[in-house]
Amino acid sequence: MAKKEEKAKSNTIAQNKKARFDYFIEERFEAGLALQGWEVKSLRAGKAQLVDSFVMVRDGEAWLHGSHLTPLNSASTHITPEPARIRKLLLNRREIDRLTGLVERKGYTLVALELYWNKGRAKLALGLAKGKKQHDKRATEKDRDWDRDRQRLLRTRTH
Repeated sequence: MAKKEEKAKSNTIAQNKKARFDYFIEERFEAGLALQGWEVKSLRAGKAQLVDSFVMVRDGEAWLHGSHLTPLNSASTHITPEPARIRKLLLNRREIDRLTGLVERKGYTLVALELYWNKGRAKLALGLAKGKKQHDKRATEKDRDWDRDRQRLLRTRTH
């Protein structure tokens, strides 16, 4: 009897790697997305981009700006897909109130970090972020280079 080999399937749809380079991420939140049918199909096909996307809290609701979901060619003819539309985020009232306070009073920014599947539902990981200065970015890059060199040295010494 042959065993079935399952692929290790990643739940990640899209990541915003630029956000980690441009910001210090201090806290993460998980939010649901209010999507249309064609958007879900595009997400299943992996056609999403989060570069330069951010979250605004307005009138007690959170909105995702700057994300881009490319519609599939097989999208229905009776709808007009809008790839860069503003999408509503689904968060608890307490979370929205807390985020509003942090963004308005303490100068934080809400950045979209990652789009992924959780139990069949599309979720967005938000990051409560502070902007990095240019010298912070250089220091981060230097640390990353040193870590890479250190790993290389350790590998060569063990062999």
